[in-house]
Amino acid sequence: MFDHPSYDHHEGVHFFEDEASGLKAIIAIHSSALGPAAGGCRMWPYATGEQALRDALRLSQGMSFKNAMASLPLGGGKSVIWGNAKTDKSPALFEAFGRAIESLNGRYYTAEDVGVTTSDMALVASQTKYVAGLDTGAAASGDPSPITAGGVYRGIKTCAERAFGSADLSGRTIAVQGVGSVGGYLCDHLAQEGARLFVCDIDQETVTRVCERTGASRVNTDDIYDVDADIFSPNALGAVINKATLGRLKVKVVAGGANNQLASPDMDSALREAGILYAPDYVINGGGIINVAAEISGEYSRSWVMDKLDVLIETLGEVLDEALKASLPTNLVAERIARQRIAAAKRG
Repeated sequence: MFDHPSYDHHEGVHFFEDEASGLKAIIAIHSSALGPAAGGCRMWPYATGEQALRDALRLSQGMSFKNAMASLPLGGGKSVIWGNAKTDKSPALFEAFGRAIESLNGRYYTAEDVGVTTSDMALVASQTKYVAGLDTGAAASGDPSPITAGGVYRGIKTCAERAFGSADLSGRTIAVQGVGSVGGYLCDHLAQEGARLFVCDIDQETVTRVCERTGASRVNTDDIYDVDADIFSPNALGAVINKATLGRLKVKVVAGGANNQLASPDMDSALREAGILYAPDYVINGGGIINVAAEISGEYSRSWVMDKLDVLIETLGEVLDEALKASLPTNLVAERIARQRIAAAKRG
């Protein structure tokens, strides 16, 4: 565990199994320097336990950086449930997951992520109060995906201004990978501005709905990297920028809502060398956790959320400008800032 390549000095990694419900879950807490760890719960049919562990470790580290860059009083954590979201869900499973969270005594707050819905979170909330992203309750605001998508849309415009000299996306060709909750809302924003969209997703029914309402063109999931586009927007799972895909991209910008888009740290430098501007994922996709933070506070305020989102987009612009000025990878600049903020919190 301690020599795992994604470990990065995590404060705690917790494994939970409930035989009766079939729950197999990992809750990873990367840092609580800024506050209790917070990050969503992902349900995915991992091929191996090692894959589930790696995802939990990388995602929780990303949440530390994301919360730090958004200037939130939250640390970084993430949970994964090993299972098929279409066939393995049950009330008993999510209730067992809620008890697992409760056993951590407030060190970790959860919310929905890939494969998990607000109704699933309601079952979790029946067993613990350390849940956000709910449809009901005093501070409930529901699915944070629309806020995430809104932030990603604004982040894409911020990148376009640096890469093309204008934030106007009208007429720009954008390849969108993943059109589920975040990607679907993002396509709505992009289409309204007049962007030409090429989209893909493993769920073909979802692709059909997005194409019908936005006029997007459907492409196969593996062909999305080959689209002759201005911008590539990953909004599905991670590690999509890798040695096999990088050479296929014909874009000038990579900016999307997916977590852990880079398969390895060196991919950031490779993007820069290829003349592609990369929006660090844990900066551009921070809108959802800002919304979750407002719920966790107990007094949800949409104006507070939008003010925080404004600052986050400004921060993204500052990261891009510093990286361009110093000829540095954008992810290197963002990670340095995030680690500095976490280290300062540890020093008190």
